[in-house]
Amino acid sequence: MHKGFPSKYYFINEFNTKNIGKLDKNTGIIFRNYNSENNLKTIIRLKNFCKENGYKFFLSNNIKLALKLKLDGAYIPSFNKDIKHLSYSFPKNFIILGSAHNNKEILIKQKQSVEIIFLSSLFKKNKNYLGINKFKLLSKLTYLKVIALGGISNMNFKKLKLLDCFGFAGISFFE
Repeated sequence: MHKGFPSKYYFINEFNTKNIGKLDKNTGIIFRNYNSENNLKTIIRLKNFCKENGYKFFLSNNIKLALKLKLDGAYIPSFNKDIKHLSYSFPKNFIILGSAHNNKEILIKQKQSVEIIFLSSLFKKNKNYLGINKFKLLSKLTYLKVIALGGISNMNFKKLKLLDCFGFAGISFFE
């Protein structure tokens, strides 16, 4: 197992040092931009920025590119059910993250060999809304480290102590 997993994860879709530059070192940055083709220059600039500032950097939904660029790891979204990455050889400290919304997706992420699983949506009332009780039940169904995701704000941040989770992730919390 790896040492030094971040306990906070910030999802970004563009390189903007205004928001990223003020994060603490225990924050992993996940670049996910599903609206446009991955811009290799942007990813490399972001990788270098993260390395200089001591952040772990993960690329969403493209394990092959994350390996090629020697990133810290990759993030597999809940809609990605593919397991072809299991045939790749991984560097020692390469971390695979994944997200799930229910028990079936948790089992798929375990088959995909993720090391940390993001359960969502904890507070954001959307179609995947879990709430505290369902989140607690789902997190007990896996041996993986669990990260809370969805709707976390300064107003409900203290409620995370009610959960047995390794950390949290978000977008607006860090902005």
